[in-house]
Amino acid sequence: MIFNRRHFMAIAGAGLAAAQSAGRPVQAQPVRTSANIVILGAGAAGTALANRLSERLEGARITLVDARRQHLYQPGLSLVAAGLKPAAYVVSSTRQWLPATANWIEESATEIDPEARTVTTDGGTRLEYDYLVIATGLVLDHDAIEGFSLDLVGTQGIGALYAGSEYAQKTWQAARQYSETGGVGLFTRPSTEMKCAGAPLKHTFLIDDIARRSGNAGKTDIRYMSNNDSLFGVPIVSEKIRMLFQNRGIAAEYSHVLKAIDAGKKRAVFTTPDGERELDYDYIHVIPPQRAPDVIRQSGLSWADKWTDQGWVETDNATMRHRRFPEIFALGDVAGVPKGKTAASVKWQVPVVEDHLVAALQGREGTETYNGYTSCPLITRVGRAMLIEFDYDNNLVPSFPGIIAPLEELWISWLMKEIALKATYNAMLRGRA
Repeated sequence: MIFNRRHFMAIAGAGLAAAQSAGRPVQAQPVRTSANIVILGAGAAGTALANRLSERLEGARITLVDARRQHLYQPGLSLVAAGLKPAAYVVSSTRQWLPATANWIEESATEIDPEARTVTTDGGTRLEYDYLVIATGLVLDHDAIEGFSLDLVGTQGIGALYAGSEYAQKTWQAARQYSETGGVGLFTRPSTEMKCAGAPLKHTFLIDDIARRSGNAGKTDIRYMSNNDSLFGVPIVSEKIRMLFQNRGIAAEYSHVLKAIDAGKKRAVFTTPDGERELDYDYIHVIPPQRAPDVIRQSGLSWADKWTDQGWVETDNATMRHRRFPEIFALGDVAGVPKGKTAASVKWQVPVVEDHLVAALQGREGTETYNGYTSCPLITRVGRAMLIEFDYDNNLVPSFPGIIAPLEELWISWLMKEIALKATYNAMLRGRA
């Protein structure tokens, strides 16, 4: 099928309309309750849920706890780090997205007592709750990389787009120079679970494409340092990426986890099954290990038998409810489920938590379930992307079957990422998706 702008706008409009109505309950009147509901985190997940609950519940006290005054549109960071969007594209005010009826405490949670049902903040505020939703996001553990500091980003051939808008912009400074001068480029990913596992692949593909467009493909030696023996968690997608790498001369180095860098010497140390390996580089993109915040890891709410070094919340895969404390739910990056550390996942998780929380307030059981839906608009070059969507079982679950083939590099998939995704994301924040 040949697509033009009219086709795209029709599909994007239909997708956005569906997104805005997806999961919205049909109701004659709001549910009346005096419950205290505390949401830790005012990022994508916490904000979306707060907006939905504020419409659904009458009389509830909804409190968000988050010290961050800026909201970060994280799906846009890879575009900033490739010079395709300005840093301001991903930054907005936290306040503008929050419901007027919710109470926002601009402090960080430092203690959770699930037995007493209380939360304490760094400002000394003590909150009691009837229901707690943990949506704190995760911590980028940059200190785990020996010799690395965020002060290095943008200098000496070092990038780190995950750290925020400023660092994504600085990453582009270093990546642009590399695309012009060439040399060895190392693109890393951590051994831990991570948000948007497609991001390191996107950055690899984009910088390779930008170098090619500048006529410098022959100057670059691009290497993707995979943390294990695969390039992506879904086998069929991993094989497709392997083929794309092969066609474009991108080398895949399997089971290489970044341990340390020497910025002065431009040298990186990786742990491998055969011991440590040192590699010199001209450009390196650093994605650090990622973990739950300390307040979660110290609360007794984390899994005890898996992800013990990372501390994700012990969450039921289907309901997003804590397995030992039924009045606690988890959403987004911090939730201990096998998939789901993307904004698209949050979009489908939030209505599930809403359903079960409201059902509990009414003395009944919720019915909605989360199947692990995760979406990755995997950019493969400027103007082309693959719209990869999958579930817990690694089944491909395309939203536009017969129209957008998930394993094809399409212009329309690129436009879905560049144009439609942010509109859908903003609708989600408002509780309309």
